[in-house]
Amino acid sequence: MFVRHHKGRGAVSDHEGRFTTRPVEFDPEENVARSQSAPRTELRAMRAGRIIASNTSPDVPFDRSINPYQGCEHGCIYCYARPSHSYLDLSPGLDFETQIFYKPNAAARLADEWEKPGYVCEPITIGANTDPYQPAERSTRVTRELLELFLRHSHPVNIITKSNLITRDLDLFEPLAQRKLCSVAISLPTMNSSLKRIMEPRVPSAAVRLRAIEQLAAAGVPVSVLYAPVIPAINDDEIERVLESASNAGASQAAYIFLRLPYEVKELFVEWLEAHFPERAQRVMNLVRQASGGRDYDNRFGIRQTGRGPYADMLGNRFRAACTRYGLDRDRYQQTLDCSRFERPGQQQLGLNFSE
Repeated sequence: MFVRHHKGRGAVSDHEGRFTTRPVEFDPEENVARSQSAPRTELRAMRAGRIIASNTSPDVPFDRSINPYQGCEHGCIYCYARPSHSYLDLSPGLDFETQIFYKPNAAARLADEWEKPGYVCEPITIGANTDPYQPAERSTRVTRELLELFLRHSHPVNIITKSNLITRDLDLFEPLAQRKLCSVAISLPTMNSSLKRIMEPRVPSAAVRLRAIEQLAAAGVPVSVLYAPVIPAINDDEIERVLESASNAGASQAAYIFLRLPYEVKELFVEWLEAHFPERAQRVMNLVRQASGGRDYDNRFGIRQTGRGPYADMLGNRFRAACTRYGLDRDRYQQTLDCSRFERPGQQQLGLNFSE
């Protein structure tokens, strides 16, 4: 393993996953050479078996989701999806943001699911783990193909993203919104450009994301802002500024999530802290533990999203007050969508027309 920050990357190491049984060891000279070369992004096809993932978590506002990608080039150091790369015997560190897998048959598998006689229509969230509009989407168009299917069969869908690439698909979102079939949540954890470059290195700027909110809202698409994650002593001073800016751009709802450090994320995050904020690293982790019952992460439902204790309560109070001040419906980032319009594949279709 090597530790070094590369421009445009979030993780500062290729830390091994927890399931690695035969660790690869490099001699010192090779480690130096690897640390000095900038890691390149590799895009690979991964054919999906079953495409809809289910969850029963009481603190998650949806029970069905689709992830068109595994791994994410955005490189957000705090991403709680990083440990998923361990199942592929890859590093949750640099591999997670450089070894990107996409599912070219996602739309076909989704149609298969909808054709089953026992399928019951409920809203599906896209982007619960990795971003459906990360850079690879420009060429693979997996997310767009899924949205075309949602529109064709009038199935409700929620999108979570950090990218303005979502505006490419306004021609799909507008008719979906007209039929109360979609909502969008834009994640915006900082307005500070310097902080953004090291927190989420390959994500569009705050200004660009705010313009995306404006465009979506102007097209009649319900948009919320997701202030996530709140990192103690890093971006916790921006709650009011982010919510005010999002409200002015046209967002109607807001939610926040406290920093989560499951599995390998904790070690990667601490490495990142020591590389970028060595003078604040101890204070940050002390506040994290204060909000997690003395631990680095409290994974219990109802606590993992917001933390607990005086510091966490203070954040929650500030967030609620800012939502009231700026006219945002707090603690939500989804709209009530219409499931009655769904037309199962194979049924008589209405011949919807939409352009590419």
